[in-house]
Amino acid sequence: MESSGLHIIVPVKQVPDIEMVKFDVERGRIDRSSAPGETNPFDLNALEAAIRIKEEVGGFITAISMCPPQAESTLRDAIARGADRAILLTDPRFAGADTLATSYTLACAIRKLGHFDLIICGEKTVDGDTGQVGPELAEHLNIPHVAYVSEIREVSKERVLVVADMGDAYYLVEMKLPGLLTVTKDINVPRLPTLRDRLRAKRAVVEVWTADDLADVADMSRFGYTGSPTTVYRISFPEERGRMAEIFKGPSAVDELIESLVKEGVIRVVEA
Repeated sequence: MESSGLHIIVPVKQVPDIEMVKFDVERGRIDRSSAPGETNPFDLNALEAAIRIKEEVGGFITAISMCPPQAESTLRDAIARGADRAILLTDPRFAGADTLATSYTLACAIRKLGHFDLIICGEKTVDGDTGQVGPELAEHLNIPHVAYVSEIREVSKERVLVVADMGDAYYLVEMKLPGLLTVTKDINVPRLPTLRDRLRAKRAVVEVWTADDLADVADMSRFGYTGSPTTVYRISFPEERGRMAEIFKGPSAVDELIESLVKEGVIRVVEA
């Protein structure tokens, strides 16, 4: 690891293609084998933000993922885009984790890594859509965090100055380091790796850590399904309904239509 600059950690996740994925209704889970995997789009924004900081002030980027073994391809993609190190957390004991168990496992791995300056997470994942893992990770590590970051204004070894998009307003926030940011898709446009970058990433080493590798820094009862206080009770799908129409006929059709639209709040009658 470089001695100068920032050590930036970027959690990345392999998610199924949302257009093709199916659901295991009985088990209340996404059937990840039903669709090809891809890097969570929001995590690409996080990685791009880390790369730009590295280009500006120097540093070292570690990409980390808690996923099944096939997620190695996502970490190789992260290396191709600019990450310096990649770690895959994979173990059957991690399976069935909710956001709390996921963030706890990531926090244990980061503690094992040692020193870091900044963690940058995507705002959310397209499969879970909770936006909880980033803030929970910061709480596990007892570090400050800023969510919904749409711009990084200034970066130093001691602090970052960012713009957070809170929906009703933009906030200019200064955060001391070490800390964590979750970034929105509006923060940047992720670069595409070149063929040379992909060939380099193909030869790179992706480290694999299991639950046993975290035993000295973790309570393993908090991993996976056993460490998850939330479960999916039921998966249901909206019923498909065809178009519904109301037809007005006769001499009073116009008056009836207007009355119906007023009742539904579509139009408002203003007295002259």
